[in-house]
Amino acid sequence: MSKVSYYTAEGLKKLREELNQLKDVERPKASQAIAEARDKGDLSENAEYDAAKEAQGMLEMRISKMEETLANARVIDESQLDTSKVLALSIVKIKNQSNGMEMTYTLVAESEADLATGKISVNSPIGKGLLGKSVGDIAEIQVPNGIMKFDILEISR
Repeated sequence: MSKVSYYTAEGLKKLREELNQLKDVERPKASQAIAEARDKGDLSENAEYDAAKEAQGMLEMRISKMEETLANARVIDESQLDTSKVLALSIVKIKNQSNGMEMTYTLVAESEADLATGKISVNSPIGKGLLGKSVGDIAEIQVPNGIMKFDILEISR
């Protein structure tokens, strides 16, 4: 059974573009590589042919996974979301109780996560620990080196 993934409109568009790139550009390249390797002679001793076939298999598996992800993808209507609790697509400002450092994160789908831009997955330990919390709550999150405590300072969209 597949699980539903929630995306922003922008994230879903990127996913579709990547799938189209794989289908329209990478797939023909893989077929061409196989054809070139096949033209080089005896297939039983042709490592190039074997490598091209394996690369094609990996590409097809990736395309299949992306198609499955797209089939189960749902776009979140941000205007309908509650800002009193942390949900997917919430922008959350938190303060680490141990060092006083403040951070702002946007909770997104796993495939959209990018720590460098402040986007963390709702499936990450911190993302899971923040879900459902309200302003003023303390999130106690189990991380590999112990428990971290965060004050929820602000929630927005």
